[in-house]
Amino acid sequence: MNHDDQPVPPPREQGSGQKRENRGGYLGSGAVFGALALYILYLGAAVGIGAPNAWATSIFAGPAAFVPIAVYLGLAIVLAVNPRTSRTGAGLLIGLGVFTLLGGGLCVGALTQAEI
Repeated sequence: MNHDDQPVPPPREQGSGQKRENRGGYLGSGAVFGALALYILYLGAAVGIGAPNAWATSIFAGPAAFVPIAVYLGLAIVLAVNPRTSRTGAGLLIGLGVFTLLGGGLCVGALTQAEI
């Protein structure tokens, strides 16, 4: 006790006095933008497949389909680990999941409609 007979407050725990940094970015718009961007990219590429080009006969035609996904994933991870843009990066990662789930559903739907 101090000389005024008032109890001394207990010491604070480590880190409790530090202010948490707000995470930045927009989760919802990142998810919507990411999914739409991927659909526009891949549907645009699918329309271009109908025309003969050099890539269609190249050995790189298969792996080239995964390059945009790899770039997108890298960008999303970089944004997600930065505290100022972490919500936008998380939204882009969610958008990638939405793209994969809806794209799989669209593909299965198209295959069931196809007449063999």
